[in-house]
Amino acid sequence: MDGDDEASQKLTFKFLRGDGTNNDELEWPAGADVVRKALSESLNAKNVAFLLGAGCSSHYVKEVGLLDTEEWKEVGIPTMAPLAAEFTKKRPDDEAGFPTIAERKVLAGEFGVDIGDNEYSRNLERLMELLFSLRFSLSRSTLPRADENLNVVNAIIQKVQAFLWEKCTNGAFANGDSSVGALYETFYRKLVLRDRSLPRPWVFTTNYDLFNETAMDRLGLPYANGFSGVVERRFNPATFRYALAEQLDLTNRKWSAVDGFVYLCKIHGSISWTEDDHGLLPIRETVASREQDPGKVMIYPTPAKQNSSLGSPYADLFREFQTRIVREQSVLFTMGYAFGDEHINNIIYQALTIPTFRLIIFADPALEGEIAKLRALNDPRIWIIGGSGPDADRKAHYFDTIIEEFMPQRPSERIDDAIRKVLEAISTKAPRPHSSDGENS
Repeated sequence: MDGDDEASQKLTFKFLRGDGTNNDELEWPAGADVVRKALSESLNAKNVAFLLGAGCSSHYVKEVGLLDTEEWKEVGIPTMAPLAAEFTKKRPDDEAGFPTIAERKVLAGEFGVDIGDNEYSRNLERLMELLFSLRFSLSRSTLPRADENLNVVNAIIQKVQAFLWEKCTNGAFANGDSSVGALYETFYRKLVLRDRSLPRPWVFTTNYDLFNETAMDRLGLPYANGFSGVVERRFNPATFRYALAEQLDLTNRKWSAVDGFVYLCKIHGSISWTEDDHGLLPIRETVASREQDPGKVMIYPTPAKQNSSLGSPYADLFREFQTRIVREQSVLFTMGYAFGDEHINNIIYQALTIPTFRLIIFADPALEGEIAKLRALNDPRIWIIGGSGPDADRKAHYFDTIIEEFMPQRPSERIDDAIRKVLEAISTKAPRPHSSDGENS
């Protein structure tokens, strides 16, 4: 292979830093060191927050399919675009779990809405916002067909809920594949070892799945997610004011913040949340199971709820998001988030009015829409990292690449790696057991 061929094979990614002078196109693997050093400094900022979008829970792996051909398989949860495309596509015949031909005709004839339009076929959240708005209006309407149309809208809402529930509880990740769970565990293992003198990190997510909670549980990391109680865990935003500390001196009452504590805020709800009529704290956290009724679980992908009991937790959660990222010397990392939620984007733009705020975006720099607008600001506080990954099949802005290549390795991880290598070396030197016939087994 000559020099030109080698050059054409080099994989690069973008590290855009807004001021026009550092819009580097970096080569793998050396470029990863540049990003890693920059992120290490940012991770030591006074206030650190993460926004994890749907892309973090989606993960494809190669499998050998029929005729020995390689095929890509989703082992996590698809992102919003493929979910919306699957749910809204027109089917020649009625299919269980999806809008019927008659229901689509009602939406088109009564409200002039085609759920196959790009706005809904690419974003299931927009469809849910529409359906909730229609339900709110029809429930208060006195028109002759209001009740009939309301039944149609409610039926489609229930189908969306069941569809999302199935995707969030049943898949390769729920049937033995640990790829996505391992990524989340590695993320939290690298995240939590901040200096005790710094505030604990916040993780905000638009995802309804339980990958975050499961990862921290398996790592033994304590976290606050807005719920309190043991037998009945109910949403109480006051718990976000709590901190976890250990007592160092019993006589002088000296306390120190516990390492590894995380605040988790699920701003679009969760498959483990449900509601009842228990007074001031109506939102309850349960153990999600496939036998649950999706209609009773809060997996609604929009905070624009139409009654006070459902509006309250979302208002509290978005207040936390706004409060945390507008603090002085705050850094917000966005991962797997394509800036498709206007209500979230508005809060981020507000934070950009704070001089000490920094926004670090992992996304394809060539994307149109909000990413292009942010890039056009030429703001040195906005970093955009993305492009080709270290391998032809990977991207620099994918969750696995961020964790494995860009997030700094903590000293404890290097020690863990060294111990693991020692144990592996010892195991390979150990004498092998012998079989009964005298030959090595």
